[in-house]
Amino acid sequence: MKEVRLHGRGGQGLVKGAQIIVKAAVSAGKYATFIPFFGVERKGSPVYGFLRIDDKPIRPKNMVYSPDCVIVLDDTLFEEIDVYEGIRDDSMAVINSMHSIEQLPIPEKAGKIGVVNATDISIQHLGRNIPNTTVLGAFCRTTGWLPLDVIADAVQEEFNEANARACADGYKKTMVVARGQSDDK
Repeated sequence: MKEVRLHGRGGQGLVKGAQIIVKAAVSAGKYATFIPFFGVERKGSPVYGFLRIDDKPIRPKNMVYSPDCVIVLDDTLFEEIDVYEGIRDDSMAVINSMHSIEQLPIPEKAGKIGVVNATDISIQHLGRNIPNTTVLGAFCRTTGWLPLDVIADAVQEEFNEANARACADGYKKTMVVARGQSDDK
């Protein structure tokens, strides 16, 4: 089972993005669950959620304490909370940032890191800063857990062609580094 913790801010589409991953995983023949965690936070407040993907039915319905992957929709969260809390050895991180990987606070445990400037891509394609669908493309490229076409189809079905293009652009423009080796396709 793959466990993911997502961090973002209210209004960035974290919940909808995670629901799209679940929908795409199910259409790819997998099982997936998502548990959002937020209260009465207003737009801009930190929010997070927990996602699981597996090839067999998923029984746990609790929070993810030791994620295989952390998704960060807003790199300013590094200043407020420990987004890496409990990560496993050789875990993955998918980060929306305009900064290079070298400029970001990334722990040694993170074996693979994907960074994309999803904010700029979402503004270019959607006219506003809602980075969730762009980060979904970065998630596909970094983890390899789901094919891009399945995610992009789910994005198009949920939203529109512009969001599907943002997702594909996010995939294409994600810089992936694994243990000191880069992949900038």
